[in-house]
Amino acid sequence: MAAKDKRFIKIHSESMGENQIFVDSVTGVNYFYHNSGYGGGLTVLVDKDGKPIITPVEK
Repeated sequence: MAAKDKRFIKIHSESMGENQIFVDSVTGVNYFYHNSGYGGGLTVLVDKDGKPIITPVEK
């Protein structure tokens, strides 16, 4: 799979990579990922109304 064909694209990283935001290149849905030690978690980012944050996807 070429880099341009990746399903999830990292668009933000902070705290030495412990907090990251990914965008699904098919749906545009944004996900927040946090890791610490041996644990981590992934969740959909939502707006103030509880709807998923969606980034427009280039076709």
